[in-house]
Amino acid sequence: MKQWLVAYVRMHHERKTSERLTQMGIENYLPIQKEVRQWSDRRKTVDRIVIPMMVFVHVDAEERSQVLSLSSVTRYMVLRGTSSPAVIPDKQMERFRFMLDFSEETVTMSSETFAPGEKVRVVKGKLSGLVGELITINGNSKVIIRLDVLGCAQADIPVGYLEKA
Repeated sequence: MKQWLVAYVRMHHERKTSERLTQMGIENYLPIQKEVRQWSDRRKTVDRIVIPMMVFVHVDAEERSQVLSLSSVTRYMVLRGTSSPAVIPDKQMERFRFMLDFSEETVTMSSETFAPGEKVRVVKGKLSGLVGELITINGNSKVIIRLDVLGCAQADIPVGYLEKA
C-alpha cells in the first residue's frame, strides 16, 4: 500500500532529487509556484519552491528504502516521539496539490496552528471546488488546507468566492 511521506533533502537539491526520483519510477511531488520578483531594473517570473528542503514521495515499503539511497535525501519526517515516518493522508495531499496547481495568489505555509474555522467551499475562480477552512488574518480572508504534519497551506480568496460547505 502506497503512502505519502515527506523526505528531507539537502539545501537547494529539491529539483534534482525530484528528477532523480521520477527517473527511478517513484511518484513524487515538489510544490513549486510561479512568482513575480521585482529587481531595481526589471521584473521576472521565477519558480519558487513552496517548502524548501522537502519532497513529497508516494511510496510502498520497498520504494521507501530506495528513496533513502539517494545521497541528497537525508531522512524522512517523523512525528515527535516516534521512529516511523509521518504519513500524510491522501485526501489532504490531494487538496494541497489542487490549491498549489490552481491558485493565482501566492500560497504560503504556516506552522502556526489555527483554531478550526468554518468549513467553506470555493465556488468561483480557479480554485472552484476546493474545500478548506476560512480564517481571517489582519482583515484578509484566507482559505487554509491542513497538512497535519506540516501545518497549513493558505491562499487569499475573496469572500464572494466562498460558500459554506
